[in-house]
Amino acid sequence: MTKHQIEVITSVERRRRWSQEDKKRLVAACLEPGAVLSEIARSAGIHVSQLFRWRKELCQIEEPRTETASTLVPVVVSEAALPASPIPSGPPAHRSPGGSAAM
Repeated sequence: MTKHQIEVITSVERRRRWSQEDKKRLVAACLEPGAVLSEIARSAGIHVSQLFRWRKELCQIEEPRTETASTLVPVVVSEAALPASPIPSGPPAHRSPGGSAAM
C-alpha cells in the first residue's frame, strides 16, 4: 500500500461575498464630498479597484442610458461660409490624351 500526502485546508473561504447593500453602502461613502477612496477600501479590507468596479456597475444600473444618437441639431448656412472665389462651372481647360472621364 502506497502512502499519499493529503493537504487539509482549514482556513475560511478566500473570496468574500459582498451583499448588494454592503456594496451600495461603500459606494455611497465614496461619493461623499472629501471622501478618500483608498481609506474607504482599506477600512473595508478590499482593493481600491474593487470600489471603482462597484461604483461603475451600480451607477450603470441606477442611471438608465439616454440615447443621444437620434438628437437632431439645427444647421445654419451663411454667406460667410461660401468660398471667396467662385468655382468655374465649365469643363476643365486641359485634358490629358488617353485619359477617361472616370479617372
